[in-house]
Formats: sequence, C-alpha cells, structure tokens
Amino acid sequence: MAATVNPDLRKERENASFDPEKITNFLYGGPERVQKKRELASLALNDPDYHHEDLNFMSREQQYETFLKKSLLMTTKIKQLKIDAVDEHFYRSAVTGPSPDPLGLHVGMFLPTLYGQATQEQKDKWLKLAENYVIIGTYAQTEMGHGTFLRGLETTATFDPKTQEFILNTPTLTASKWWPGGLGKTSNYCVLMAQLYIHGKSYGPHPFMVQIRSLQDHKPLPGVTVGDIGPKFGYDVIDNGFLALSNVRIPRENMLMKHSKVAPDGTYVKPPSSKLAYGTMVFVRATIVNDSAMALAVATTIAIRYSCVRRQSEMKPGHPEPQVLDYVTQQYKLFPYLAAAYAFWLTGQTMMSVYMTSSSQISKGDISVLPELHALSAGLKALSSWVANMGMEECRLACGGHGYSHASGLPRLYANLTPGATYEGENTVMMLQTARYLMKSYNQSLQGEKLAGSVAYLSGVQPVPAAGRTRNMLDLGALCDAFRHRAARLVHEAAMQLRNERQAGKDQPDAWNAASVDLVKAAMAHSQYFVVKNFAERLTDSRLDSSISAVLTRLCQLHALHGLVTNSGDFLEDGYLTGTDVRQARRHINTLMAKLRPDAVALVDAFDFPDGILNSILGRYDGNVYQHLLEWAKASPLNKTDVHQSYHKYLKPFLEANRAKL
Repeated sequence: MAATVNPDLRKERENASFDPEKITNFLYGGPERVQKKRELASLALNDPDYHHEDLNFMSREQQYETFLKKSLLMTTKIKQLKIDAVDEHFYRSAVTGPSPDPLGLHVGMFLPTLYGQATQEQKDKWLKLAENYVIIGTYAQTEMGHGTFLRGLETTATFDPKTQEFILNTPTLTASKWWPGGLGKTSNYCVLMAQLYIHGKSYGPHPFMVQIRSLQDHKPLPGVTVGDIGPKFGYDVIDNGFLALSNVRIPRENMLMKHSKVAPDGTYVKPPSSKLAYGTMVFVRATIVNDSAMALAVATTIAIRYSCVRRQSEMKPGHPEPQVLDYVTQQYKLFPYLAAAYAFWLTGQTMMSVYMTSSSQISKGDISVLPELHALSAGLKALSSWVANMGMEECRLACGGHGYSHASGLPRLYANLTPGATYEGENTVMMLQTARYLMKSYNQSLQGEKLAGSVAYLSGVQPVPAAGRTRNMLDLGALCDAFRHRAARLVHEAAMQLRNERQAGKDQPDAWNAASVDLVKAAMAHSQYFVVKNFAERLTDSRLDSSISAVLTRLCQLHALHGLVTNSGDFLEDGYLTGTDVRQARRHINTLMAKLRPDAVALVDAFDFPDGILNSILGRYDGNVYQHLLEWAKASPLNKTDVHQSYHKYLKPFLEANRAKL
C-alpha cells in the first residue's frame, strides 16, 4: 500500500509521535473490539450485494428504493451471520455509511419503546413479530403543528368503555403526524403518541400501538391517510411521512401500559413518574451525542487529510507551495473541532454508560435517577449537535471549492446530520429543560440539601480569587476549576435573574421567558463543564500508554482552552480569570497547535474509518485525490454522452435562430 499512498500523507504518518492503533484501541474499548469492528466492516464493505451506483447520481425515488433494499438485505444477513447485538452497529454503519437507515426508527425507537413501555402480555403479543420484521414500525410523535412541546400534541385517543376501544383522531390539519422516518411508505405499524381522553378528561400524551397498513397488500387501513412529506434538505433515502387518522378504533390493550394503565371501566392508573414514558427519547438523545462525535470525526478526517494533500500559494517567495495544513489559520479552523470530536466521543460513551446504569435502576423501581438523566441527556444532545453542525460546515469551508462538491462527502454528511439540532427536541428547548433541573437543584442547595451527580458543584459558588493570582493555564485541574466556577456562577446569576423578574411582578411563565437567555447560557456552561471534566477524567486511565497520553492531553487542553477563549467574557466578568490568564491561554493554543500539527493525520487515522464508510474522495486514506475526482466526475449521468439531448431540443434551435439573425 505504501507505494500508492500520496507522498505527503505517507510522510505525515511516518513522522507521527505515536502509533494510531493505540488510540484506536482506546476509543473503541480495546484491541478485541477493534478487531471485531474491522471484521464486520470488511464483511459489509466487500459484499457485492451492497454495491450500487453513487447516490449523488440517483433520483430521490431511486435513493429510497436502493437503501430500502440494502436495509432489508442487511437485516436478513445480520440474522444469517448471527451477528451479536453488541456488535451489530459496526456492521450497520459499514452498510449505510453516512446515510440514515430506512429501518432506523424501527430499530432505534419502535423496538426500544416496546421493550421499555409495553407490559409482558403486550411484549408476548408484538415483540416476536417486530423483532422478526413481520411488522415494521416507526415512532409517530411529532405533528405538523407541534414537535418538542409534547403536552401540545393534538392527536387524540378517546376511550370508549362500551366497546373497550380507543378512538384515534387527528382533529385538525396541524394534528397530522409529520416527520417520522419510515412512516411514508415503509412501516405498517407505529407507536402513536396521542392525548388520552377518558370521560371527557385529558390525561396527557400516551403511547399507543397502531396498525396503519394492511399486512396483506400494504394499503392504508380504513380511516388512515399516510404518505411521504416530500424532498428535504437531506435524508433523501428516508421516507419521512405524514399520518392523519379519522375515527380509527384500536383495542384497549393497544395502549402501552407498563407505566400508565386504563382499566376496563375507564379508571386511570397514573405512572410513578411522568418522565417514565420519556425513556425512548432519552436513549435517542444519548445516541445523538455519539452521532455528533462521529460526524465531527468524519468531517475532520476528510478536511485534515485533504489539507495535507492540497498545496496552495507561496508562504515564502520562490519556495514550493506549502501544504494547506501548514497555515496556522487552517489549524485554527480544524484542530479545535478535532479536539471536540475526541471530547464528544468520550462524552458519548459516558452518557451511554449513565443511561444503561440508570435504566437498570429504573427497571428495579428506583426512579430517583430520572430527572438528572433527562436533564443531562437534553443538555449534551443540544451542545454536541450544535458543535457538530458548526464543525462540519467549518470543515467544508476549510476544503475550499472542492468541499462544495458531493465528491468531498461533506455536503451529504452535513445534510444528514444537521437535523440532530432539531429532532428529538429542538436544542434551545433542550437547554431550557436542562436549565429547569439546574434551577431546581440550585434551590435545593440553598435549602442545605447535598447535591450529587453532575450538579454536585452547585453546592456553592467558588469565591473570586484575589487579584494578581497567577495560574498555569495548561493545568487540566485549573481548567476544570475554571469551567466549574463559570457554570456555578452562571447558574447562580440565572437564578437571581429569575427571582428579580418574579419580584418585578411577572408570574412564573413570564419570568422564565424573560430570563431564558441567561438560563440557556447557564445550561450551556453546565454541559460544557461536564464535557471538559469528563475528557480530563478519562485521561487518568492507568492503562493509557505514555505516548498517547501526551497527545490526548494536548487535545484535552486545546478543547478546554479554545472553549475558554471563545467564551472569555464569562471567565473575566467576575474577575475569576484575568486578562493575563486569557492572553496566556491564547498563546498556549498556538503552542498546542504547533505540537499537534505533526500528529494531525495520525489522530484522524485513529478514528479508523475505512474509505467505504468515509465516502469521500478528498478524505481517501491513500490521498490520491485528483485522479479519483476526475473519475468521479466522468461517472456523472450528464457525461454519458458527449452531446446531451437538451442540445438538440433547446440549445441547437436557439443557436441556429440567433445565427440566422446575423
């Protein structure tokens, strides 16, 4: 392979200070996991059954059909190959690459909802059918007129005690379900979130198991209007759908009743916690943190490799054109997002671990962990997807004109990952939900309650240090302290702002709205502190080799310092940091980038994305960009003939008419 690799990339790899394999093992949980990942990825990428024309050269209908076929084939092969559920995502990601899976909501939301919210009797009835794809489902919550605000959902499920049925209706245009993936053409069932009505009284949104299409001919059932919502910014392979219901009746037993229950006489039994039904959403938000890290990792891999292959301008007159990554401005664009990719990668692992531990506790009846789990997942989902959005776009811009081409892989990556900022909870609303938990925790601390978990630091705002105190701005302990102080202070100030608005005569909702900018800022600071602290803590692992400990420490320092400098006003405002501290931080950023520059390619190689998953000509492992860029362009359908048919239909008559006038 070495002989065919671009010489600049080969030199980058030879000059790295560490073996990327060691970081790969760290990121994926050890050499055994890495070997399993590679085996499954190779199995998928080398399977001719999955090979097809470039999606960029297909119509949307062709893209949907191609990926549905791939997804169904993948489902069959996973069973045939007996791939373990723990390893399944390695195989799936290799099959789908950066594109979503048409059966993604069946696997990611429909099944988890049945696991988490169905009774044993309901599981006995539906789980085998769903797990064996006799029924294919989606999660129908979002409506045309309501998304994040669950209590505002307009779809109704009215209990009829005479027939022991629920009558389902979307009584207004805006009540129509809108956006669920797989709803348009694929699914024959859905978990429907609807307002429960019993004897005229509303009991809020609850989940219902609803068949929407015939299992014989796939046609919509009576009273069901369902279809695809049309082209979107991305997600071309997914049939996001709409659903309207008119007096559709389902048995009483179709309400998922693990937590809430409706007795035959209409008696309602409420759940021990109203948030128990949010389990599926919390899980999906945790996966979005992982998805955001993965998107940043892919984007920085593409941009950093290409920035080493691409040579541009003269840094010194008469000298060869330098690699674009040698420009410090390019490093400043890319390296902070490389550090963020690592930070969120580790945060995603921690978040998923917290989710699994909490789910185990909840299943045993301990629901005390729910509020923090909900708040933590909301804040980290918002922060990670916001940063990923900005990072993917920065990487595209850093690739210059070629970044705008679909050949780069970056436009499709961005279009498919950017909805993470709005689905499963719009990000500003997510931050406000985190802020609500922070305000409650802060008030508890004022009452003398001892706080634990992610809010333990709110037990007291640190005093402002004496003027003239100097800090080592590379010390991770000092950086964590700074982020903790900032978060605690901003939570305190948001609480004071909320109190002031109340004292000025506003009721609680108006006061909350008036203070909402400060509340979001506090939630953001809380989430950023969690990420920085988690990164630093993961570096204390005694199993870390010293060579990778050094480079990972630099990434952690860069992530913290870049966040500090970007938000320097927050740290300077109360005198916690001085202007000297911030200037020192800026200088350290430049020093860290210079130290990271020789390791940049090795750091993205450590993410271990094969070309088939990266799906980018600019980010190819071998760096042979230009010849493959030309080959890709020649494959465009517009180039199938030297003279396009439009010449004969339009251009030739136009030219001949103009010629005749001369």
